Amino acid sequence: MQHTKFWIKDLKSKSITVDMLTVCSYEMNVYLVKLTVGDNTGLVYEGQSPKRFQSSQFIRDAFDGCNVLAAQMLHESPYDEMIGNPESVQRACTLPFSMGQPY
Repeated sequence: MQHTKFWIKDLKSKSITVDMLTVCSYEMNVYLVKLTVGDNTGLVYEGQSPKRFQSSQFIRDAFDGCNVLAAQMLHESPYDEMIGNPESVQRACTLPFSMGQPY
């Protein structure tokens, strides 16, 4: 699998098929999107930086013109760190993510 950058302006101007859209949830109201298109995988960029989305609905709106075959949310919880526990073996939780409009 090749790592690449996907620019948001290109995604909006072309109708592409996305094999997997992964919403990476890092902090409250900060989401990054990783796409898998064929053999290519990578983050969505705006300019020279990864595109930050402020809500899940902004993600749905941005990819409304794309054919998204599957979507998921990857949530990393800092819970153990916050309460002083040792780092957990499984920090990330994968959840289903609906791309349906309206949500």
